[in-house]
Amino acid sequence: MANTLHDKTVLVVGRAGGIARAIVLLARSQGARVIAAGRDRSKLASAYEDPGISAEAVDLTDDASIAALAERVGSVDHVVSTASARARGNLADLQRGNLQQSFDTKVIGPTMLAKYLSPQINPGGSFVLFSGVHAFKHNVGYLGVGITNGAVDFVTRWLAVELAPIRVNAISPGVIDTGAWDGLGADGKREYFEHIAAGNPVGRIGTPDDIANAVLFAMTNSFMTGMTLKVDGGEPLT
Repeated sequence: MANTLHDKTVLVVGRAGGIARAIVLLARSQGARVIAAGRDRSKLASAYEDPGISAEAVDLTDDASIAALAERVGSVDHVVSTASARARGNLADLQRGNLQQSFDTKVIGPTMLAKYLSPQINPGGSFVLFSGVHAFKHNVGYLGVGITNGAVDFVTRWLAVELAPIRVNAISPGVIDTGAWDGLGADGKREYFEHIAAGNPVGRIGTPDDIANAVLFAMTNSFMTGMTLKVDGGEPLT
């Protein structure tokens, strides 16, 4: 699969670590020119020491910021949005503002990315959005996360039709070993990971590389669109 993205330009929206970083590095290893974009441009710029990886600023909750990014980057081949703002908690604890931020960042923002960048997508290009396991597994405490991810799954199919022949797909990760779980503390994180791994048919927690490889598949499979790839270890099956 070496150089499957040779001479392609890939825009990855997200943080400087975790899944977004794994996607940036894998796309670069496959020959792509990569643009890493997010709220903190300086942090992104310092995260990569490779002239083939550049950094840009964008706020997915601000249409003017998205339009400005589109103007700066010009034509691209693939756009990947990993950004999220989780609204965890039981219904009684959910706040309207948290739900709005979750939708704005993960649903409305990527939709606006599609609006402003689709005219600049090169032939054979694609968008890859991010849903998540709780769109398909219903657990108390994850209502806000689940309805946000479910909306991404729905938007993916609509955009695949409206933007055709540009391909639009989504990735739905399960529990992945990133910094997102550090707030549980070392012991809490270990116990949670052991619990999830014990229930997964594959018997382990996912890695950022698992997700990055799925994104690469979505970008390079020219006969797939409107699909949500569930890279979750089979967690919803149990």
